[in-house]
Amino acid sequence: MAGELRLLEPAVRSSGTEARKLFDPEFTEVGSSGRRWTYEEMLAELPGFDDAQPDGPRIEASAMRGALLAPGLVHLTYETVFEGRRARRSSLWRQDENGAWRMYYHQGTPVPEG
Repeated sequence: MAGELRLLEPAVRSSGTEARKLFDPEFTEVGSSGRRWTYEEMLAELPGFDDAQPDGPRIEASAMRGALLAPGLVHLTYETVFEGRRARRSSLWRQDENGAWRMYYHQGTPVPEG
């Protein structure tokens, strides 16, 4: 959960060095836009996102829950609000050979208004 929350911080999102520490080299994402992202694409684009700007809007996270699926594999679910848009989010985190937790997969699903 700590890694997931760090990835929502503008200072981490704007820093390729910090974000690289938290993404698994085999990372993929299906964003709330429906776009598929690879590790390289995410690291290249993340610093330019609105939510990566120090004075920009913040991502608000709530109701985060984690479930241990297997040794070294955790599934997180939570909801976010960003600029009035809600999304349900799901991430898989796996432990690397050095014991560090890295995000392996992430998916965001928009919540319809109303």
